[in-house]
Amino acid sequence: MKKLLLLLTLCSITAQAQNIQGLLNKATKIISTGSTSLSSDDIANGLKEALTTGAEKGCSNLAKPDGFFKNAALKILMPPEAAKVESTLRSVGLNQFADDFILSMNRAAEDASATAAPIFVNAIKQMTISDGINILRGDETAATTYLRSKTSTELKSSFNPIIKNSLEKVNATKYWEKAITAYNAIPFSNKKINPDLSAYVTEKAMEGIYSEIAKQEKEIRVNPLARSSDLLKRVFQK
Repeated sequence: MKKLLLLLTLCSITAQAQNIQGLLNKATKIISTGSTSLSSDDIANGLKEALTTGAEKGCSNLAKPDGFFKNAALKILMPPEAAKVESTLRSVGLNQFADDFILSMNRAAEDASATAAPIFVNAIKQMTISDGINILRGDETAATTYLRSKTSTELKSSFNPIIKNSLEKVNATKYWEKAITAYNAIPFSNKKINPDLSAYVTEKAMEGIYSEIAKQEKEIRVNPLARSSDLLKRVFQK
């Protein structure tokens, strides 16, 4: 009972202070009005379902063909330290090498994204009531921040070998070697430019996934049509 009263108080204060009209705050309003139709388990399960929906949809969107490549905000470009490689190759007419390499990096990220959802789902299952309160009190991407804190180490560890294999599968490594070879063959180019390709793509892929999950979280918060189940509709009704 004390925990429930604390939850009611915190959520009520949060709703008044932040005045966020999203789904999670609609849940707060339901709690603060003393509704007896929803238990604390309903609230917790609703939050977990919302997070799972956002994470799975976000990963699925990026795992599709062109999920990264045709997303202007997330498209993976040449590593910053290799920008001179790209500009030099293009200046001597080797545009195709650069284009093929950029496409292959994005294909690797798309391929790896298909494996990310279970990591997020596992973290969501371990979410506590305290975590839920912090999410309710947080901003429009509080859930994404929570997932990042719980999954970044495991995601990086899991992604790196997948990215390496994906880079091989989609020929990114081959294109990279060709690009570097072509660049090094140009008399006026600088040599020994060879950043850690798998680490770079892994980092960019992770950034893209968290960005997409944040996008899905915002959608779930504000769009009633994003409520994909009866539980979500009950928990996040106006």
